[in-house]
Amino acid sequence: MKKNYSNLFKPSKKTISKTISLLKAKKLVAIPTETVYGLAGNAYSDIAVSKIYSLKKRPKKNPIIIHYKSLIDSFKDVEINQNLLKLFKKFCPGPITFVVKRKKNSKISRYAHNNLETLAIRFPANKITKKILKKIEFPLAMPSANISTQISPVSAEDVYEEFKNKIDLILDSGRSNIGLESTVVDVTNNIKILRPGSIGIKEISKVLGKKVYTAKSPNKIKSPGMLKKHYSPGIPMVINHNSLPVDGAYIVLGKKFIKNSNVFSLSISSNLREAAKNLYITMRKIKNLNYKKIYVAKIPYKGIGIAINDRLKRASKK
Repeated sequence: MKKNYSNLFKPSKKTISKTISLLKAKKLVAIPTETVYGLAGNAYSDIAVSKIYSLKKRPKKNPIIIHYKSLIDSFKDVEINQNLLKLFKKFCPGPITFVVKRKKNSKISRYAHNNLETLAIRFPANKITKKILKKIEFPLAMPSANISTQISPVSAEDVYEEFKNKIDLILDSGRSNIGLESTVVDVTNNIKILRPGSIGIKEISKVLGKKVYTAKSPNKIKSPGMLKKHYSPGIPMVINHNSLPVDGAYIVLGKKFIKNSNVFSLSISSNLREAAKNLYITMRKIKNLNYKKIYVAKIPYKGIGIAINDRLKRASKK
């Protein structure tokens, strides 16, 4: 039997209008993006942004990605450079976030950037979110709609599971297409990947025509996804495990061991993009089945598999 959720609505002219009214009133809403569902608030409002941190129990040192309707719209808050322009032309709107220099006269809430000289910005491709952004006069501060360090939501039901009725409205447009958070790239000086995603380092390097680095053990948190513990199901995880466990669930890629009831395949055909889309929903399913431990088989470290491995590594941190 399908559950009834009092604050979960399908996108329509009426519900989108209500979403916009809530955002203008400095309230929070949960809306879909192509990566995961986001918890959205007025990025220019200290009130709205502080609500995001409070509801998510998010560390104040962890900045929030700011979502814009257009590149031109971001000009009032950040400094644009050639690296950003090249990557924007190739990949936007889409699942990529840019860390750029913040203008001193930017109106972005100080809570969203933690007084850093930089700002993380993104231009989402989801049609519903784009429609909302076009009808408001402010960008959206929008981290994933989950309690901090826990599994990101890839459906409206996931958001409800996290927050119940603590959010006035959750827009339900089905499962997220990608299922992993955006690639985050620092374009301020030497180009660095701060968080891997569906757009890989090779693709970014090819567009820019220069070497791109992966950030190692940062001293300063410049964007989401850099905390050591993140994306956690709340139960112990063991990664790169190569045998069938007897004391927990086993996440695999492909068909090996799938006849066993405690085995969950991210993709029967070993498709890494399908695996990425299924990662969080599988982790959440296992948790809800009351398993006490999760083992994960080795995932190929290539393509979007790099991002999958990043999420698994952080999820397994104690």
